[in-house]
Amino acid sequence: MTNSTNPQAAQLDHAQLASRLHASELASRLDAHQVRVIDVREPVEFASGHIAGSQNVPLARLGQSPLPKGPLVLVCQSGRRSARGLDQLRAAGHPFPISDLEGGLPSWEQAGLPLQRHRNAPMPLMRQVQIAAGSLVLLGLGLGTWVAPAWMLLSAFVGAGLVFAGVSGFCGMALLLARAPWNRIRS
Repeated sequence: MTNSTNPQAAQLDHAQLASRLHASELASRLDAHQVRVIDVREPVEFASGHIAGSQNVPLARLGQSPLPKGPLVLVCQSGRRSARGLDQLRAAGHPFPISDLEGGLPSWEQAGLPLQRHRNAPMPLMRQVQIAAGSLVLLGLGLGTWVAPAWMLLSAFVGAGLVFAGVSGFCGMALLLARAPWNRIRS
């Protein structure tokens, strides 16, 4: 997408851009320069793999950041954040057609489409969450067994947090880890 004033993009109106696009449909629209992709994940997630040419605007800053003119497709890891971003932009009266990638980036990869990765990207955030949560559970079990049974509550707290994250789509541990010094992404 070299030019947001592309005549093909101008011909794409609100009715032509479905609210959810399959990965193959997004790929063909990208090839035809009909849409721009906005990745609403955190910068550390974006660095670990994103659609080539996409612009990173985290969901928390979506309303305050300037967006390209023309049709947009929002993407994230699972499709939840992009759907929230879609609702947010529509509620704000975004003047151009907007959509999101159905199934998130895993659907893009399952379709055999490539992701662009930064060379020095940190470990994927979800792997960091898994390592941290697993370590805290083991620590709680170990301390509960050898020091004081009350330490078992640490394992229960982490387990409850993981259940909450799975149900709600909000993971406080991921937000904390995203702000850790080793996850700071330099442009």
